[in-house]
Amino acid sequence: MLQSWRFVVVWLTLPDLGPFLQALFLLPGTIPGLDAKNPEFSVPGRGNREKGQKWPASQGQEMQSTINYLWHTDDLLGQGATASVYKARNKKSGELVAVKVFNTASYLRPLEVQVREFEVLRKLNHQNIVKLFAVEETGGSRQKVLVMEYCSSGSLLSVLESPENAFGLPEEEFLVVLRCVVAGMNHLRENGIVHRDIKPGNIMRLMGEEGQSIYKLTDFGAARELDDDEKFVSVYGTEEYLHPDMYERAVLRKPQQKTFGVSVDLWSIGVTLYHAATGSLPFVPFGGPRRNKEMMYRITTEKPSGAIAGTQQQENGPLEWSYSLPITCRLSMGLQSQLVPILANILEVEQAKCWGFDQFFAETSDILQRVVVHVFSLSQAVLHHVYIHAHNTIAIFLEAVYEQTRIAPQHQKFLFEGHLCVLEPSLSAQHIAHTTASSPLTLFSMASETPKGLAFRDPAQDIPKFFPKVDLQADYTTAKSVLGAGYQALWLARTLLAGQEFMFRGLHWCVEMLQATCRQTLEVTRMALLFLSSSLGTERCSSVAGMPEMQELKRVTELRAKRGGLAEALSRCSYSITETQMSLSNLSSELVKNRDQVHADRSIQQIQCCLDKMNLIYKQFKKSRMRPAMPQASPDVWTAGLGLECQVLLQL
Repeated sequence: MLQSWRFVVVWLTLPDLGPFLQALFLLPGTIPGLDAKNPEFSVPGRGNREKGQKWPASQGQEMQSTINYLWHTDDLLGQGATASVYKARNKKSGELVAVKVFNTASYLRPLEVQVREFEVLRKLNHQNIVKLFAVEETGGSRQKVLVMEYCSSGSLLSVLESPENAFGLPEEEFLVVLRCVVAGMNHLRENGIVHRDIKPGNIMRLMGEEGQSIYKLTDFGAARELDDDEKFVSVYGTEEYLHPDMYERAVLRKPQQKTFGVSVDLWSIGVTLYHAATGSLPFVPFGGPRRNKEMMYRITTEKPSGAIAGTQQQENGPLEWSYSLPITCRLSMGLQSQLVPILANILEVEQAKCWGFDQFFAETSDILQRVVVHVFSLSQAVLHHVYIHAHNTIAIFLEAVYEQTRIAPQHQKFLFEGHLCVLEPSLSAQHIAHTTASSPLTLFSMASETPKGLAFRDPAQDIPKFFPKVDLQADYTTAKSVLGAGYQALWLARTLLAGQEFMFRGLHWCVEMLQATCRQTLEVTRMALLFLSSSLGTERCSSVAGMPEMQELKRVTELRAKRGGLAEALSRCSYSITETQMSLSNLSSELVKNRDQVHADRSIQQIQCCLDKMNLIYKQFKKSRMRPAMPQASPDVWTAGLGLECQVLLQL
């Protein structure tokens, strides 16, 4: 027995040794060899201890194990009505896993329901679904334990709860979520499984070897086998993500005899994708979904066809519907135009109007198979993401550019890395240069139009009021909202600064093109002048049959006059071109100077510095909210500091 414990100790990381040995040997105090005053003394994943704080004797916390795995009950990853999930280790290899331990309430369910999750997970094998390694039992109580893949980066919900993503995920990360969720759900449907509890908290995040996010579906406690044409009557799920028909029965407790199909998962996916894209839930009554349940049900059931969100701003106030994503959403208009129709068609209450999974998979796959062409419009100062298929023609690309910019295809001119791009409409889109967000096509129009700019909401409008009364929960919420608005300001500043850089760079290229055109025109003009100068004095009168000598002389004189007039015109043109060259040269110097000023701009660094300080204050509020009984610095001092940094941020 001692040999196996030694293996465990070897594989445990240093911060884990303290509580492990306390639980094993029941030591009441600190652990010899571990200095609790050392600021590095901490336990990852245990947010209820400050760095440097001594660990007290266990109170209701203990080591638990199965034949192959060991965990401490303080390493709680998540908890539900029927089970708790802990971070555990393999006794022999030290490999980290997640164990789902079922409580006594879970055994009150019918036997077929108890074993359903085991059977479902054994049937599934996909990179976007959390793997099941084993089903074991605890030693003493013989509780069932699911041993599963451990996802070290939390859940999609924890990602969205971060103030950095208060207004939704960046486009690249959202596409990763979409790809992973669609792939995982496709595997479920191929195996005839309905999940019934899709939500951000049940989508785990793992970092791949190359640093990319991998999202995996988890928690199959409500899952069951169900074909496309089958129905079920039992209700599961989480309120905010629950299909309205299920919400009526499960939350409002209204008796009804409706049956449900696989489309209930589509509704939950729609709410989850909206949440990921915007940072907010799509349907929000006054006071919130949990406090105003009847109004929540009204919003979801009275939603007009095509609407993707509904809110109530005032108590007993009217419902406001949205048919597009909010202006604060960070997704490009190109992606939004592809995503909104999908959300509108899966957030349909009537099952007859709601898409089926086949159409959902077809439309989402269509998005994921497209390539992005980055186009910066000089007239709008906006970077557009144009989503097209590689097999599309350039004509389709030009039409897609028109949809976003309202610049007609015949007026569209493109530059790439300083060179004019001639796009032949009949050719394949594969002939378009490979673009990136930092190296887009630059679009300018030959038609006169009213300049436009980037439309955005002032982040200052999202900063809540500060109240003098000390309330840890309210202060935490305020700090989180302020920090979220700060990160939105940082994102806008980066977008606007990048727009300035693209603008000056594009204008510089246009000036260079005009300068090159001037040089070519001037060269042709000078050659013409040289030719005219050499020919003005060389005409000789040559008799033309039937033409009198006087008429011939008159003809030659007129010809000389015309050549002289043409030479004067060319001289004036040459002078005008030279002046234009000088003006363009001055303009080019000015543009270079402005670009240098953009490069020297330090506002991004200043905003980031403010955010770093605000983040520290936010973390203090977060810790105090979790441990209100512990002595801390005065919260009103933190609030004052947060308000000061907020004022500095608004002045930048």
